[in-house]
Amino acid sequence: MVQKSSQRVFITGGANGLGLALAKHYASEGATVCIADLDEEAGAKALEQLQAISPSALFTPCDVTQSEDLQRVAQELMDTWGGVDIVFNNAGVAQVGNIEDVSDEDWRWIIDINLMGVVRGCRTFTPMFKKQGHGYFVNVASLAGLLDVPSMSAYNATKASVVSLSETLQHELAPANISVSVVCPSFFQTNLGQGMRSTVPGMQQKLDRLMSKSEINAEDVAKIIAEGIQHNKFYILPHKSSRKFWRMKKWLPRAWYARMMAKGNKKKR
Repeated sequence: MVQKSSQRVFITGGANGLGLALAKHYASEGATVCIADLDEEAGAKALEQLQAISPSALFTPCDVTQSEDLQRVAQELMDTWGGVDIVFNNAGVAQVGNIEDVSDEDWRWIIDINLMGVVRGCRTFTPMFKKQGHGYFVNVASLAGLLDVPSMSAYNATKASVVSLSETLQHELAPANISVSVVCPSFFQTNLGQGMRSTVPGMQQKLDRLMSKSEINAEDVAKIIAEGIQHNKFYILPHKSSRKFWRMKKWLPRAWYARMMAKGNKKKR
């Protein structure tokens, strides 16, 4: 593992939320950081904050649904830095709705960003990692990829796919000295709801309430992720309560777990 002060870090969805918190954390530790985001205005504002910490920080516009954008960024970073040590595939959106209400178009939209954005990021940077002899992919999934949250089938499916993809790549890329971690946070204060599509009335307000009750914020999550990477942890679950519920799902009989989830969902309404 390259020391933080020497690391070259690339983060998608880096203009705000968890992506920006990660960028600030690594910049404060002396790493060289580049954030990418579809929102150029937010990216420019984020860059001002980052350059106050590390003048070498960079921002580049990037749409993770476009392979050409990621290929361009990879080439730019190769030309500027000579390589990249850590890639955070962080860009993502949310979709809420009962199965009968979510359209094919909404399914395609969320899959293209949440799953295929991660696929494209890994596919684009793997040749660079192999050539330089090392690299680290950090794929941001969600606790929803491990636990079954009702009325979020499209979101859950994409995040579960990111977990499965990461599990596969951990074994596939290990012989090339490429590490992989998958991050599965629960609710915390972030801007995920701003890009959310929902067919459920009042869901934005409900999501805001859940995030406001979080035991940790984006900066806490970023620090926990960085610590997990330092120890080469594969599954990184920042919330203590999430780790408890994940263990329950793995070890309790399915009927017991389903009853517990049903009780929890009633309390959240």
